[in-house]
Amino acid sequence: MAVSEPSAASGTNMAGAKLTDKSADTPAETITGGQIIAKMLKQEGIKHVFTISGGHIIDTYNGCLDEGIEIIDVRHEQVAAHAADAYARITGLGCAIVTAGPGTTDAVTGVANAFRAESPMLLIGGNGGLKQYKMGALQELRHVDMMAPISKFASTIMTTERAAEMMGMAFREMYNGAPGPGFLEVPHDIMDGRVDASKVRYPKNFRVKGRDGGAPEFIGDPNTVAAVAELIAKAERPVALFGTQARTCRAHDAIDKFSRQFNIPIYVNGAARGTLPRDHPYGFMPSRKAAFDHADLILLAGTPLDFRMGYGRRLNPNAKIVIMDMDYRNVGVNRDFDYGLVGNIKSIVEAMCQASKGDSTGKHDAFINMLREDEARSQGKNDKIITANETPIHPIRLVHEVNEFLLEDTVFIGDGGDIVTFSGSVVRPHKPGGWMDPGPLGTLGVGTGFALASKLTQPERDVVVLFGDCSFTLTGFDFITAVERKLPFVGVIGNNRSWNQIRYGQERKYPGRGDVGNVVGDVRFDKLAEAMGGFGIRVTKPEDIRGALEKARDSGKPALVDVAINREVYSSGTMNQTMYK
Repeated sequence: MAVSEPSAASGTNMAGAKLTDKSADTPAETITGGQIIAKMLKQEGIKHVFTISGGHIIDTYNGCLDEGIEIIDVRHEQVAAHAADAYARITGLGCAIVTAGPGTTDAVTGVANAFRAESPMLLIGGNGGLKQYKMGALQELRHVDMMAPISKFASTIMTTERAAEMMGMAFREMYNGAPGPGFLEVPHDIMDGRVDASKVRYPKNFRVKGRDGGAPEFIGDPNTVAAVAELIAKAERPVALFGTQARTCRAHDAIDKFSRQFNIPIYVNGAARGTLPRDHPYGFMPSRKAAFDHADLILLAGTPLDFRMGYGRRLNPNAKIVIMDMDYRNVGVNRDFDYGLVGNIKSIVEAMCQASKGDSTGKHDAFINMLREDEARSQGKNDKIITANETPIHPIRLVHEVNEFLLEDTVFIGDGGDIVTFSGSVVRPHKPGGWMDPGPLGTLGVGTGFALASKLTQPERDVVVLFGDCSFTLTGFDFITAVERKLPFVGVIGNNRSWNQIRYGQERKYPGRGDVGNVVGDVRFDKLAEAMGGFGIRVTKPEDIRGALEKARDSGKPALVDVAINREVYSSGTMNQTMYK
């Protein structure tokens, strides 16, 4: 006896009773994985995503269009990840969406950079369908295994229904302690899969937030806070260094009050540059070595004792050490401390001000005056170089001109080796959020992506990028993306036709062989900019730098100012690197 197939609207149960499919009359509203992802991105305030198209991820585009999220398509996934990193540093959260296999591997460098820089950017990567798991689907790779060591959270979304829940989980872990990147792999059939929209749960209050949606405001042990406040007040030569977490926690106002109340010199590094205005009475920069050599108390806040600090060996061995950090794992690395605090940098500094029992006005003036004299000597050395009008152009002259060119609202972005090291002792942004660099991973090629994100999120702010010539060639083709999107910025290329930071160390280690692998051909970056639709100009004389910079800004286009600089001089930072000793 033949058995007929049940109709689309009916069937029979195991007892033979007729079943009616009510959905035939009133079909349930369905939603795809890509649409769910887009809804969560919008809920978290993301207005732009960075991407290169791929068959595995196009359903997210459909969702983003529905939610009013702008899709910024770039030319390389590394740029997409760098742009999402910068977007996160500016807004608090960024996202890049890339396809499977090489699309995701291209983005690995950007995720790794965000990991070391403590930047909360989410990378969403496609993959072959779960139904074809380990069958050799197109571009199938074990992405999660690759991303786990360089992210705070890495997972596959296994069902379409749980896509929003998994995104909430990723966001929560990305803000656990010091922030960092997350990665979610979305198999093709999960991305395109449709589920009953009413069954999808969108988590809302799934992570603790501080003021203005920022980092949670915890201060650690109040007794330790009070003890440190007393220690600073009693010290004769205290000094404080604030790192990137000061910017993460938006602590600039608290640091200003702290410096005045405790009469303490303040140094900054990383994204904390610009925390205090240029003319701040307690803001210092080139005298840092003298400060660390002579201080009897050193407070390190939100900056690890990594290679930039000589792994702790650049600090006076007899000084009391206080370490403050959002992540307990950074407290006590490479150097013992006298007091340690884990918490929000802004909250801790505010608590110290409240715990202070006395007025430190004038108490540390002798030490401060000594540091000012050291800074004057350093500036005097630079002034001799600046006024010498050397050709080829001395890098100090170039970074001096860039510093003088910055406006009150300029975002300065550093993307290079030796030229950016030169800028670190000269360029001073006017405002918080006015400095961006790769961070401690030292990744070259961040500049174009950082510029894109900066102009998208803060279109009213001026953007100046200082590139090394070789840095620009890594990802510079996305200059055309800035042209197409009408996102003007001034790119300044310190063109010495070499990987000069490595060239120095190689020549020192193997005399006479420093040029091998480190010297490249001359590229007319000004012509390249013009070919891509932007503004370009070349400079070979120091007196022409400022005029060229002004023309670039006035062009209203993405611009490259190609400056020929002397490759036979090196920054002190390059010459003092531990790897070369």
